[in-house]
Amino acid sequence: MSGVYLTRHGGPEALEWREDIPMPSPGPGEVLVKVLAAGVNNTDINTREGWYSADVTGATGEMQEGVEAGGWAGALRLPLIQGGDLCGRVVAHGPGAGAIAVGRRATCPINQPRPSPENPVGFEALGSEYDGAFAEYCVVPEGDLYDVTEAPLSDVEIAAMPCAFGTAAGLLDRVGFGPGQRVLITGASGGVGLAAVQLAAQDGVEVVGVASPAKTDIVQEAGAAQVLTREDTPPAETFHAVIDLVAGPAWAALIDALRPGGHYAVAGAIAGPMVEADLRRIYLRDITIHGCTYQSREVFAQLVKKINAGQLTPKVSRTYAMRDIRQAQKDFMAKTYAGKLVLLPPDGATS
Repeated sequence: MSGVYLTRHGGPEALEWREDIPMPSPGPGEVLVKVLAAGVNNTDINTREGWYSADVTGATGEMQEGVEAGGWAGALRLPLIQGGDLCGRVVAHGPGAGAIAVGRRATCPINQPRPSPENPVGFEALGSEYDGAFAEYCVVPEGDLYDVTEAPLSDVEIAAMPCAFGTAAGLLDRVGFGPGQRVLITGASGGVGLAAVQLAAQDGVEVVGVASPAKTDIVQEAGAAQVLTREDTPPAETFHAVIDLVAGPAWAALIDALRPGGHYAVAGAIAGPMVEADLRRIYLRDITIHGCTYQSREVFAQLVKKINAGQLTPKVSRTYAMRDIRQAQKDFMAKTYAGKLVLLPPDGATS
């Protein structure tokens, strides 16, 4: 089959288009899925660069040579097929599988908890710990799949949702927001940020986003009541919650923006993972900090219900042929487009 191999940690040249990749075979409890579309995410680029290594301290896109253990959970098996945002069609079952019938359209969370006695908070991510959606076919544990055949959305739109809306739903679930509260969302014009704006606004939360002036209208269309620029300092002690996807030098101001008893939830650090703040501003005001790697099965299942009911609409700015992944990631890193970019396998059309 055709697909993209990650051959090592490094720049875009570490991605290799191949047409001789062995076809995967589903094992016990697994399903073979034909990939219909696959979204592009920060985590793909972070993994390629080895950014998750503790040796890397800069922002996403600041390459560091010689990284070895650069995956979510340490060293990766290479070559690896990345791609955590999947829309696919079930084509075969492994032994013991069959709950989702052949021919049904399906998606899955980008990562799932896989606790063990050695690591009670362990997890596995599609396209990281096992091969993902940047190929014509992939194998997925059936328990991770959700049927989205009836969703009134295209394959491209479905592929734009698992990471963006799943991560956003997990972040919002952790902070425990409610109607009438105010939430500040950084990186609000990106995939996860726009999803968080849409989900929070639908639930009656007053949303203030942070984005570039050129993308203000897009963030407001998603439901934000106000949009701050990246240079603005958020008003102090104003927000019940902060959803952060950026971190970096502005981190202390985000903590200060929280009301006493407020909640800060983070699932990204594209401006840099090393942050500094006055610890007294955290403990004296009873601020709760949430690190959000994955969402619970219950949260993702509720999200799928909304997807199937047509209650959510992702913003997809462009699609690419899967073999053009290097250009797609270049455009993604340049922040040229708002929302999501999506890759299509060889038999898909591009626009």
